[in-house]
Amino acid sequence: MSTHYAIRHLTRFTYASPVSESVMELRMRPASDAAQHCLQFEVDLQPRARVFAYRDFLGNWVHHFDLPRRHTRLAVTARAQVRLDPPPERPAGLDIEAWREVDRWAERGDHWDFRQPSHFAVWSDALVGFADELGPLASRTADPLGTVRALSRAMHRTFAYAPNTTRVDSPIGEALASRRGVCQDFTHIMLALLRRLGLPCRYVSGYIAPRALGEDDGPTTIATHAWVEVLLPGLGWMGIDPTNDIEAGLRHVRVAVGRDYADVPPTRGVYKGGAASSLEVNVEVTPGDALPTLDTAVVTASWVSEAPAQDESADRLAHEQQQQQQ
Repeated sequence: MSTHYAIRHLTRFTYASPVSESVMELRMRPASDAAQHCLQFEVDLQPRARVFAYRDFLGNWVHHFDLPRRHTRLAVTARAQVRLDPPPERPAGLDIEAWREVDRWAERGDHWDFRQPSHFAVWSDALVGFADELGPLASRTADPLGTVRALSRAMHRTFAYAPNTTRVDSPIGEALASRRGVCQDFTHIMLALLRRLGLPCRYVSGYIAPRALGEDDGPTTIATHAWVEVLLPGLGWMGIDPTNDIEAGLRHVRVAVGRDYADVPPTRGVYKGGAASSLEVNVEVTPGDALPTLDTAVVTASWVSEAPAQDESADRLAHEQQQQQQ
């Protein structure tokens, strides 16, 4: 049976003194594919500005705008209505010979971007050391599907989920050293482990409903979420969530995919001015098929980020700050 969600994602930037211009792009529209359908989507800006849209090289929807007048606040509210269909039933495992098909992909150069290290999913000494620590779990001892599931269990067992312990731009070495992090860290580490085995995999940015459908009819305040999609012979792309050690299903709403977080931040942009800024983010995921009420006057901050003041002549890269940490 299909599941419906209404989503509201509110981002509010506040500046200590007026800034003269904000230019921003958003990746907030849920994807539509065989198992997920974005039935409605809209963006509201305060102050008002004209919003344009295009699809990037990975097929993600990107909305963008330029606000070329002085302002001390900027509120971006995205609302969506989404239907999720049940994922296909997956087998207990694959044949060990499935690794041969993975190697053939590499020989043909297929899915090259998703098999290489990337900005955040790096094969650092710390990552290689962690793979050595995992031993057979981080090798081709088991079949590809069994390996993916085993690594998800190992990640969930080894790392503590701890909000606000890393930053939006933290390298995976910090989480590897402390064995603590947020879903962004879990995802980057697992991407790096899987790619070292030759498996194409990608970062998924989205939302997760934290309770089972029907347990609570009210909205739930959460942060955005991240997980892994891995390409498996005969099965196609399969989502796996190492933060919760579950396979992606009717709780996971996909928004965008990329090589890592650097490809898919919910907001990215610049502003002109020397003011310090703060950021509030609030996400509500409500079971049901009605769009949430658009109300930018009320916000319960999921978290707040501060950016220092800059020289007045500088463009401030302060709009890419929404760490995924559910």
